[in-house]
Amino acid sequence: MAMTRNHILLAASLSISTTWIGSIGYVKPTNAVELVGRAVLPAATFAPGPTSGQLITGANGQTPPFVSKQPVQGFSAILLGPLPGTFLAMPDNGFGGKANSPDALLRVYGIFPEFKTRFGGQGRVFAASPITGQVLGRTFGKRSFIQLNDKNSKLGFPIIAEQSTYPTTTIPVDPQLQTGRWLTGGDLDIESIRKGKDGTLWIGDEFGPFLVHTSASGEILEPPISLPNFKGLGSNTLVQSPDNPLLGSNTPNLARSKGFEGMALNTSRTKLYVMLEGPLTDDVDRSRLLINEFDLKTRKYTGRVFSYRMENTTESGQAIGDLTAINDSEFLVIERDSLQGDPQNPAFANPAKFKRLYKINLKKVDAQGFVKKELLVDLLNISDPHSVGDNGTTGGIFTFPFVTIEDVLPLDPFRVLIVNDNNFPFSVGRTPGVADNTELIVVKLDNPLSLVPAPPTSWQNYWRKHLR
Repeated sequence: MAMTRNHILLAASLSISTTWIGSIGYVKPTNAVELVGRAVLPAATFAPGPTSGQLITGANGQTPPFVSKQPVQGFSAILLGPLPGTFLAMPDNGFGGKANSPDALLRVYGIFPEFKTRFGGQGRVFAASPITGQVLGRTFGKRSFIQLNDKNSKLGFPIIAEQSTYPTTTIPVDPQLQTGRWLTGGDLDIESIRKGKDGTLWIGDEFGPFLVHTSASGEILEPPISLPNFKGLGSNTLVQSPDNPLLGSNTPNLARSKGFEGMALNTSRTKLYVMLEGPLTDDVDRSRLLINEFDLKTRKYTGRVFSYRMENTTESGQAIGDLTAINDSEFLVIERDSLQGDPQNPAFANPAKFKRLYKINLKKVDAQGFVKKELLVDLLNISDPHSVGDNGTTGGIFTFPFVTIEDVLPLDPFRVLIVNDNNFPFSVGRTPGVADNTELIVVKLDNPLSLVPAPPTSWQNYWRKHLR
């Protein structure tokens, strides 16, 4: 039986891949993902703090400096919070570069998203305590974040708090920053975070790249840990970017802003898996990204290195956005291009083309030694039959067309949370000329993930109730 035009349109509107079964021409869904929740944090959301944005220019309707406040920003990493429905969300270094972010404070925020679903909900994001999980309201105050600091001078290199003026300026460093030895985007570029068995935090940085260990309250506990060049590519025995404060006379072998974008914690919480965002400069295979294993007990890398192959490296700025464990061998990876804009919106002349969620298995590699990948979600083509996505949905299809999508977290075997980094105030993936909001979406998969350990019962009950 030939497929009619109506059959073809129906298949497209459902946003699924299909398999042809036998002579009857039956089309069977094989990846029928659906948007089941969305919450939005407005771009111009601020928290108390020293004046920020003094080294950037205005963009997309936002005018710096931001006097006596810090933008909450989009998020580069997310963890389950203290109570069901809450999360710990971490922005990166601020405004995108080491030079323009010395007045952007490094923090971890507590949030509580009230998702819009087919059954209701306002789609808003509330502040919450990152320590207790208490929901604090729409305003982000001092109780809503953990401030990273180096009170005991553990980092081993000069930080902004030790200076009298911000680099290359005559602007005085804020006294609060100096007194508290608060860390800023001029010190580290934090992109990934995990919580150990003891409640301490492990943070992946891009300037080094470094592994950074802090207390639960954000205080640096030990010197940052560098990554050895286990592949022996080039002459540098370490993996170092041009922004590494300990570079010395070494030659950098990793491009700027290509450090530890993704970092996963295994299910027994004994090992970290840190993933570089870009290839080593001396690697002739420009599609290869490296995943390194780190032992939390010995505080050393084990030397085990896994290879991940990026798709479409001829396209604009292919990179990964996050790495999250499903179990001891399976992981989720966000891979994306560096384009932005809804391909369904003709106002974008060069819209996003590639934003995807993959599943990988470290125990399964191909003949070239790369971990095998399985496509789970095309983030530019998500079924939204109940219009949960509001302005992100056209013709029943929701798109997530942001330049950087940097957070994925399984909520239960069928539901994953995905969040963008809005690069405030510069990115414009949703509406031309308007600074992107931070959007938190929940996508329901058609096949369950083998989550080990299973999420806490309280959390599973919460999502069953609120994201049916």
